[in-house]
Amino acid sequence: MDSRRVALVTGSSRGIGRCGALALAARGFDVVVTGRTVHEGDSMERGITIPGSLDTTAAEIAAVGRRALPIAMDVMDRASITAAFERTMAEWGRVDVLVNNAPYSGPGVEAKLLDIDCEIATRVVEADYVNQLHLSQLVLPSMLERGSGTIINLGSGSALVPPPAPAGEGGWSLVHCAAKAAFHQLAIVIDVEFRGRGIRAFTLEPGYTVTERSIALDAGREYAKHFPGDPPEVAGAVIGWLASDAGAERHLGQMVHAQAVCKRHGLLPGWPAAR
Repeated sequence: MDSRRVALVTGSSRGIGRCGALALAARGFDVVVTGRTVHEGDSMERGITIPGSLDTTAAEIAAVGRRALPIAMDVMDRASITAAFERTMAEWGRVDVLVNNAPYSGPGVEAKLLDIDCEIATRVVEADYVNQLHLSQLVLPSMLERGSGTIINLGSGSALVPPPAPAGEGGWSLVHCAAKAAFHQLAIVIDVEFRGRGIRAFTLEPGYTVTERSIALDAGREYAKHFPGDPPEVAGAVIGWLASDAGAERHLGQMVHAQAVCKRHGLLPGWPAAR
């Protein structure tokens, strides 16, 4: 019997997804990495190339001695989600850990209330909640058949607390937080319905994270006025811990705050640095 464990991480060409995929590989998982940027240099915004790709993440996973399966997938395209899942099962036959990380990527998520385009708002809810529900529905039956599996959803504190300022001025738009509020309930319901059948589910709240994209675009200055920014390795390390450590059981069905857990368990050597 093949004892290899398989994780599927969406949005793993860069940022938290990449760091989570690497943390899972370091803990012994083979990793399916999915995203829109397949090759380095494929992603560009405002004429600026955004570093990161599935190719690069896959090479980093291979470098620590685990298998990587890169699959192009767009969380805004349900057909591509189904195709990615079917290829995963055809090639590797299982998913032990699902990390729902990839969010909507496009215009409109910084709009103030009266400027919200309802068509875009609908697309964001579809990408950030409905399509991630769809992937979870695809993955869960085989997990239930085996009697084990873990689902980690990348949530957001914006789903639960008021913004410190208007959208675009250091706060967040209703477009973003409303979709995340719906998504926040997914792990809760999975836990209520399936904990007794061996399924572990968590919502991970990463906090303000300084990613390759925000650095390349010099974005996030307004957020930084209100929140200390941390590297994506913090949330990535917690993803690895949630997927494999028995100590995570106390957080089942809950929102897990990445910075607090990372610091408490010393998951990222050298972090936090003395300020």
